[in-house]
Amino acid sequence: MGVYLLVSSNMINNNMKEGLIKDPYELILKEIQTVVTISYILIVAIGMLFTFQKYSKFGINIFDYADIFDFLIAPFSDFKILLFSTITIILVFFFFKLDALYQRKYPKNYSKMNFGWDKKKWFNFYRSSLLVFLFIFYLFLSADVYGKFTKKQIESDSPINLRYSDNENIQGIMIGKTKDILFLLQKEKVKVIPINSLVKEYDVK
Repeated sequence: MGVYLLVSSNMINNNMKEGLIKDPYELILKEIQTVVTISYILIVAIGMLFTFQKYSKFGINIFDYADIFDFLIAPFSDFKILLFSTITIILVFFFFKLDALYQRKYPKNYSKMNFGWDKKKWFNFYRSSLLVFLFIFYLFLSADVYGKFTKKQIESDSPINLRYSDNENIQGIMIGKTKDILFLLQKEKVKVIPINSLVKEYDVK
């Protein structure tokens, strides 16, 4: 009976140790998965905003032509968008951590900088809301700058030659394309050319 209790006790202790070892790893794994998921959603959202601004500079509402798949791969089809998205996420994370660290290390100075509002119950909500607002404002401002920069870059590109299935050739500067549509700039006109369609083209007014 004593041996049985000893064995049972050892088994329980071993199971508890395994549980203690597994739990931190599972927690870390879940946190990594959450961070990766949120980061991907942010990157896609930023990609959508930047893509919209790029095409809107040419009078194109990209949401009328693109499907969800186009937006899912948009950040990865333009290195500038992916780079900006990654840097933005890192900076936001760093800023949040720095703000929390400063509050913890220098509470008096932090309180003075925030006019003593950090003592109020609503301060955490206020701080989070302010940071989110500034982040969104920064994104829209950056996306607008990106759109203007990209437009100038596109307009300076060399024209391409495009041949239809009936052997008709046209020239223009390629603005971009989706899975089903190609956008071509001819002087001041933007031509929307369906890929693999009986319709040859139509103009964006």
